[in-house]
Order: sequence, then C-alpha cells, then structure tokens
Amino acid sequence: MAQSPQSLAIYFHLHLVSDSTGETLNAVGKAACAQFETGRPIEHVYPLVRNRKQLDRALLEIEAAPGLVLHTIMNNELRTALETRCREIGQPSVAVLDPVMGVLGGYLGAEVSHRPGGQHDLDARYFARIDALNYTMAHDDGQSAATLDMADVVLVGVSRTSKTPTCIYLANRGVKAANIPIVLGIGLPPELDELRRPLVVGLIASPERLIQIRRNRLLSLNEETETEYIDLDSVRAEVAFARRLFAEKGWAVIDVTRRSIEETAAAVLALHSRVRQQLVE
Repeated sequence: MAQSPQSLAIYFHLHLVSDSTGETLNAVGKAACAQFETGRPIEHVYPLVRNRKQLDRALLEIEAAPGLVLHTIMNNELRTALETRCREIGQPSVAVLDPVMGVLGGYLGAEVSHRPGGQHDLDARYFARIDALNYTMAHDDGQSAATLDMADVVLVGVSRTSKTPTCIYLANRGVKAANIPIVLGIGLPPELDELRRPLVVGLIASPERLIQIRRNRLLSLNEETETEYIDLDSVRAEVAFARRLFAEKGWAVIDVTRRSIEETAAAVLALHSRVRQQLVE
C-alpha cells in the first residue's frame, strides 16, 4: 500500500531572520516550501534584527534547532556575522534578495542602498493613496465641508469642469482632494473662506465646451428637455460669475477647456508643489 505524502513528511526547522517585519521572508519561505509536497517547515521568525544583541539571540535559537536560515539582513556587519556563524555550525544560509538585487543593480548601474525595510516604503505610499482616495470620495461635490481643512487641494468650479475625475486622479497620486460645485443662487460653504492649509484652485471652461459636455451628459441619461443647464446665456452667466469669484478670492485658476484630466491634474500638482516650496522657504 502506497504511503500518502503526509505520512512521508519531512519536518525541518526554517529560520527567518529579517531587519524589517519579516513579511517578505515569510512569503518567500511559504512559496518555496509549497513546491515540496513532503517538506513541513517549523518556522522560527526573528523580525527587526538591527543590532548585534538581537542577532546573538537569534543565533542562539538557530544553534539550538539546526535547519535552513533565510535572511534579508542589509547591514553588512550583521550580515557577515550571521553568515559566518552559520558556516561555523554547518547550517546553510541564504540571502533571499541577493539574486534580484544583483540583476537589478547591474541593469540600473546603481549600488544597493542597504536600507532596512526599504520595500515597505512602497506599502506606505500605497496606504497614503488609499487614505487620499477615501478622503476624496467623502468630500466629493461639496460633501463633508466641516473637514475641508484636512485637504491638500480643493477644486472649485461650475458643473462639468471635471472636478470629480481630477480629484480622483490626484487621490491616486496620494493627494487629498475635495471639490466644491458653483451653482448660481446657492452659496458656497462658509468653511471655504476659513481654509488655511489647502490650496484652492478654480476650474474654468468656455461656455461652448461646457454646453457640449452637458448635452452629452443629458443624452446619456435619456434627457432631451432643453433647460438653463445647456442654455448659452445661462452658462455664460455661470462662467462669468465663477471668474469674478476666483478673482475676488485670489484663487489660482486653470482653464480646462482644452485640457485632459491628466493635464489638469498635472497643473494642479505643479501649483501645489510651488506653494509647498514657498512655505518651506
């Protein structure tokens, strides 16, 4: 009778030594072991090993339970001490990032930074984008005015000046962006006049372009009734009011008539960067 893979299992000690959270090592170890039906690792995880005392504690456990050592130690002194001791006690050790970093360094013609946990900077940027996107969606079309001051950028403009898609594009760059619609006869949120931190940008477009976009919008909704929303004189009045408002408030203005969303966002980012630089100076 044939034995099952489980009955033939080979248990071994797998030591994962990292100068960061150990997530990278954990993922590599699991992926590699999954390729061997009979391998059953007993994992020993040593995260945040950044000084000799921490390394020595890990080495004591490694010596007590011989097995395979995988590591992502960037500090040369600690790395040398770990690999030297592993050779002395006859345990194999593998720096799992070395092959990739070697190829990448050769391709880029650059030196390795040896910065612990550097891969998690990407995670931080990812979560910053998620945070910005959550903020942006909660502050779309004039919502949640009470927390406008937490924004990096506030876009103000009449209907169909691409406020929402521009804000979402900015959020994907990690910028918290809110937008406020201008509607004749309806006042703007009073919080807008109290802002100190965010950059406020007015978006403007030609009446003809706005009518074209608005008409297409109505057609997509199967709405064919002629209203002030697409009346040339009414739209001209909206645009004129917006221009006067922007001038009165001293807000930066971007004409989006012939700009794509990406181009508008790039212009906003340039303004935002300029303002931040001025604050530093």
